[in-house]
Amino acid sequence: MTAELRVTRLRTYPVKSFAGNDVESAAVEPWGLAGDRRWGLVDDTGKNVTARMVHHLLGLRADVVDAETIRINDRAGASITVSAPAGAAAIPVGFSGLDRATPAPDEANAWISERIGVSLRLVWQQDPTARPIAEKHGGLPGESLSLADDGPLLLVTEASMRQLNEWIAADQTLPDVPDLDPGDLSGATAASKPLDIVRFRPNVVVDGDVPFAEDNWARVSIGGVEFRRTVLCDRCVMTTIDPSTLEGGKEPIRTLARHRRWDGKTWFGIRLAPVNFTPGSAATIAVGDRVEVGV
Repeated sequence: MTAELRVTRLRTYPVKSFAGNDVESAAVEPWGLAGDRRWGLVDDTGKNVTARMVHHLLGLRADVVDAETIRINDRAGASITVSAPAGAAAIPVGFSGLDRATPAPDEANAWISERIGVSLRLVWQQDPTARPIAEKHGGLPGESLSLADDGPLLLVTEASMRQLNEWIAADQTLPDVPDLDPGDLSGATAASKPLDIVRFRPNVVVDGDVPFAEDNWARVSIGGVEFRRTVLCDRCVMTTIDPSTLEGGKEPIRTLARHRRWDGKTWFGIRLAPVNFTPGSAATIAVGDRVEVGV
């Protein structure tokens, strides 16, 4: 019998590739959670820049002030408030499925660039309906997403995280799998303690059930809000960066490659899209909500 499932954490990422925030509740929009990844970063040519390439982006964090304003914070305690650049001309960007976005004021760009050491531009996704979920990532006609990768929400489970940490501890003395891609690793060190689930940058964390049961969930109801699984989530080098120290390593990719690799990728978590959703509705999910699943 399946154990009762509950939401144990909710997280949002106002700026793509910055550190995330725990929240007690979040409004659900057709393209994801309110306040999640409506802002992103590009270089001087408009190519999108993420923590995959610039790991220290994870050292900055943004708080939502209101629907169109964020406050960006560094680890030294400095901050800058940025409002959505209404009226500014959109610039070319390289996000998949989105070729134009609205740039933030130069002051914000300079503030971020100084701290990261790379010339960057902060951009805002003005119209969240303009970026479709790709068909290859399980998208259906009319579905859209924020600047998140592949799907509106990412769900992971504590049961799967516990199993992964057990595998990591048990496999420490084993050699790396022979065809482990160096591009999926950010350093050469092995994990010396259990990994924090925030490495996987989830929106929704669920307790209970058996490890990786979520692979087979086709439908998920969270506090009565209905979602469908679009795809399983393949994992990249970002998961190997310690979110506290920003130091790189091999885990969890090293161990996932031994236990959870197929089609040339490693897998952890599932992507969700809202279903039967009416734009403008007051759908909200919260920590403690009951989670019901269908396969």
